[in-house]
This record gives sequence, structure tokens and C-alpha cells, in this order.
Amino acid sequence: MSLINSNSKGVYVIAVTPFAEDGTIDSPSIDSVTDFYLEAGADGLTILGMMGEAPKLTHAEALAVTRQTLSRAAGKPVVVGVSAPGLAAISELTKAVMDFGAAGVMVAPPGNLKTNEQIISYYQQVADTLGSDVPVVLQDFPLSSGVSISNDTIGRIIETCPSIVMVKHEDWPGLAKITALREAEAKGRRRVSILCGNNGIFLPEEMARGADGAMTGFGYPEMMVEVCALACENMDRAQDIFDTYLPLVRYEQQPGIGLGARKYVLARRGAIRNAAQRRPGAPLSKTAIEEIERLILRQERRLAELGR
Repeated sequence: MSLINSNSKGVYVIAVTPFAEDGTIDSPSIDSVTDFYLEAGADGLTILGMMGEAPKLTHAEALAVTRQTLSRAAGKPVVVGVSAPGLAAISELTKAVMDFGAAGVMVAPPGNLKTNEQIISYYQQVADTLGSDVPVVLQDFPLSSGVSISNDTIGRIIETCPSIVMVKHEDWPGLAKITALREAEAKGRRRVSILCGNNGIFLPEEMARGADGAMTGFGYPEMMVEVCALACENMDRAQDIFDTYLPLVRYEQQPGIGLGARKYVLARRGAIRNAAQRRPGAPLSKTAIEEIERLILRQERRLAELGR
């Protein structure tokens, strides 16, 4: 299994964790959804993220999901989310998943960090605890974590923590942050890979600003793959493809029901056996399902018009 590095590019799909209706892990669907993502052109996967319902898993379940996904991914890089309140838990899970063959780990800041100094110190401690041979993704998602990381603070972390090789960029608004990171590199700071989240809702603009790709989920991951591939060659075409899927991207972005919408689409497409979430997690309403179906129908019509 190859490790992620500061030049990693492409689409690393945030994988859902499939569950049966009774809340148990649906192991056959782990295989089928992994196949689905990779057949759609994903360059890698990220598991045990927020949309993977990681906080709802036991430690043993997290290890089982990781082991099975890595086995099914057949050498494609898999990043594992290991965020936890304490470094002991992060260290324990990291050691296990790296021994399994993970390509790196993703760490979000805990919500109790309030100052730039605290944020910098936290990631320095993470890097020191995990060791220099473990590639780390810094997840910058203040809308979820409640921790806002300034451009200068990210810069200090990059400068003092060589094992942090990637930023998962999910700040909003945050396009200027991508520009600032790339401008600092042009002036001599070491390069980091930038993969973007937020359901891909700003993907064309992020690619134009210098992002290396996407690290997020969507019910049609092939869209993200195509947009990232086209962005450097034909941005107008990339925008046309993106715009076709945008209504559904926007719908999936809704807090509270976004995961339900994504799992519904994945189940509809045969990637997982059903759309169940582990409790707490509410199923979609009949009205929401009707809305999604309408968006998919319109999406299919527009794709046909584009010759897709």
C-alpha cells in the first residue's frame, strides 16, 4: 500500500459505512461500495470520517471496517480518520490501521482549542505522538469542529510538522485560503497536498485556485473524478459537467439529512444494500425522497443533452 504524500492528487472519496436495518455493519456492502467508488475512478478512499459515522462505531468495529476496506481496495491508498478527544486513542487506532496498510491518517482538531498557539501545539503533539513515518492529513473543517485555523496558523503547522503532508480543506468561505497556501509555497514554504471537502460544492473554483483534487463524498463520485480531470484542460466543460450535478450536490450538503440523502442515492445505484444509518440518525421523509428523485430525473435529462 502506497503512502499519501505532499504531491497526492485526485479524488479520495469519503466512504460511507454501510449498516443493516438493525444497525449492524453490513459487511457485504463494504465490498460493494468500495468497488463502486473505485470503478467510478476514485484515486483513493477515506474511511471513518464524519460522513462515515465514525463516532457511532466501536473501536473493534473501526478496525474491522478498516481491515475489510483495505483488503478490498487492492492496493489503492486508503486514508483513515482517527480523530478523538485524546492522543492515546488517536495513537492506538493509528498504529493499528497503519499496520493493516493504511496510506495515512486524518486528524481534526478537538473543539476545545481556542487560540492559535493551542492549535499549533496540538498538531505538534499529534505529529510527535504518531511519529515521522505516519503521513497525516490536517482536517480544516471549522463548520463542524468549531475550530477556525487561520492561514498563518496553518503555515506554522506545516513548517513545524513535516509529517503533515495534506490539508483537507473544508473552510467556508475558504477559496482565499487555498490561494494563500499556494502563494506561500511559491515563496519557499514546503508544498502540501490540498484536497477539498464540503461535498464538492465549490469544486471547480477550488481546482482553479490550486487544489489537487477532492476528499469528500457524493452519490455520483464519477462527477468529481471528471471535473478534477477536466479542470486543467477545459474548465468550461468541467463547469458544464459540475453544473449538471449541482442541484443534487446542494441537496446532499444539507446539515442533518445530507448523509441520509447520500445513502439513499448509493442504495438506489446498487452500491449498498440499503440506506440505513446507525442511530441516532433519522430516515428520509417521503417528501425528501420525492425531491431527490426529481433532481435525479432532471440530472439525467441534462446529462443526455451534454452527450453523457
